[in-house]
Amino acid sequence: MLVGDERLDHLLAENLRIIQSPTVFSFSLDAVLLARFSYIPYQKGRVIDLCSGNGIIPLLISPRTKVPIIGVEIQERLADMARRSVSYNELTDQIEIMQQDLRDIVPILGKGKNSFVTCNPPYFALESTSIKNENEHLRIARHEVHCTLRDTIQVSADLLKQGGKASFVHRPERLLEIIDLMREYGLEPKRIQFVHPRVEREANTILIEGIKGAKPGVKYLPPIIVHDAVGEYTAQVRELLYGKE
Repeated sequence: MLVGDERLDHLLAENLRIIQSPTVFSFSLDAVLLARFSYIPYQKGRVIDLCSGNGIIPLLISPRTKVPIIGVEIQERLADMARRSVSYNELTDQIEIMQQDLRDIVPILGKGKNSFVTCNPPYFALESTSIKNENEHLRIARHEVHCTLRDTIQVSADLLKQGGKASFVHRPERLLEIIDLMREYGLEPKRIQFVHPRVEREANTILIEGIKGAKPGVKYLPPIIVHDAVGEYTAQVRELLYGKE
């Protein structure tokens, strides 16, 4: 079941388990925020999760929908971890994990055939001054080694039917670039939410949803504050992670 330094962690709010590895991949709060932020169809359609990692977002959204969910992950090791987590939770009838370059996925999954796309892409461009992680698995997850921001947004738009939704989590410093690319590929930004590490700190994460072919008009949701004055998770974030107390 587990390989090397892998461990089996709880997803407490969903009562599920997930395989993780400190040297290969462990999901962050960003994935949880994206899963909660995303509107997911309950009975009709199909959800595609790009840059799926160890399958965290398909697992998190699975209790909220009956539609099929497909996770797309380029790294063989992470895709294998995701498949084993799906199997452990007895969700193979709902969730499929594909080990595939997302740039090649549209002909496989169908152009304009899908209802919803979620994506937690690499945050840092290759020319970024941020430190490249020496661990290959983490470097690919965090830096645009195999796909750029343009790639993720273009593929998301191509996968969606008219009126379909795509949601992304990213860094605020790239917000204008994200909006420009979304509009270039026909995804109109409709909801934006900023995430702040503390109430007095500037945002370090953004959540953004676009609708294919929609008219302009965006809503700015109330911000999410991650930590309180003493460094503990706020009640809002505790509920996201652990469920209602």
